Amino acid sequence: MTTDRVLHLFICGAGPAEQIQDLIALAHDDGWDVHCIATESAVEHFLDTDSIAKLVGHPVRTTYRTAGATPTPTPDAVIVAPATYNTINKWAAGIADNYVLTQLAELTGLGVRIVVLPFVNQALAHNQAFTQSIETLRHEGIRVLFGPGEFEPHPPRTGHTALKTYPWKLAIESARD
Repeated sequence: MTTDRVLHLFICGAGPAEQIQDLIALAHDDGWDVHCIATESAVEHFLDTDSIAKLVGHPVRTTYRTAGATPTPTPDAVIVAPATYNTINKWAAGIADNYVLTQLAELTGLGVRIVVLPFVNQALAHNQAFTQSIETLRHEGIRVLFGPGEFEPHPPRTGHTALKTYPWKLAIESARD
């Protein structure tokens, strides 16, 4: 796919990651050149990185590039989906202990348009640390799709039912300039 707009899609280890091809298809339909960056948990439990690489036309990044390797192009926008409790809290706290978090910290500092589509249950969402993290990210200018009309947490142990209504389209719409 050839386009002038580059989208970095950060994929965390949660149920919707198994359906990431739905978000990629929406992004392609919207004219984005998609580059995927995934957490270790996403790769280990949810993703077929070879299939995703074939779909987007680029390798899925999971770690820092080696010397001499081609860098991923600078994004026009970023989507973090599904964004987990752990990733959201660490990112907001400034913890950059893996490739995904380091990249998100840097892109936040650069002022790149970032959209976050969480996937957490109601119990996790009610933790004060999580609600503060959402507010911290929003204060940084990050669009967090969390609340009525966006992503609404599901009861614990019912994530499989929430997959049917996960708002992929809202993430793409929010990433547009």
